[in-house]
Amino acid sequence: MKVREIMTTPVITAPADMPVGDLAELLAKRRITAVPIVDSDGAVIGLVSEYDLMARPGKTAADVMTRGVITVDQETEVDDVRFLLVERRIRRVPVMNGREMVGIISRSDIVRLMALHWICEACGESARGDAPPAQCPRCAAAGERFVQEPLHPGM
Repeated sequence: MKVREIMTTPVITAPADMPVGDLAELLAKRRITAVPIVDSDGAVIGLVSEYDLMARPGKTAADVMTRGVITVDQETEVDDVRFLLVERRIRRVPVMNGREMVGIISRSDIVRLMALHWICEACGESARGDAPPAQCPRCAAAGERFVQEPLHPGM
């Protein structure tokens, strides 16, 4: 599965000169935990998280933002992003299409994907994803034959 299939879009962004108080208000009102910081051309130049706001002194986004943000292409495999999030111990990654930011993918997007479990009523084949497969890979039944089942703990 590709990142473009599960990423969050559109992305809320902020300019580098946004005051820290306004950033805190933006995160609180939108119920998000971080915001990409963009320049006047829309290019990602940093990211401000709740942690950054609490731990770093400064007056503007540019003062407190994390620089050198890791990004991924929208065609990146979700498993590759999962590995990146775990190994680099980061919580979210902006998703790019060339130089344009088209979404953001976070740990919660991947956890949500893991929680959706589909079963083919015809043959019992299972699949995971935001939606059932268009066709069962085992018996070729139509996607409508898949029903959603909750994933049990430990699976």
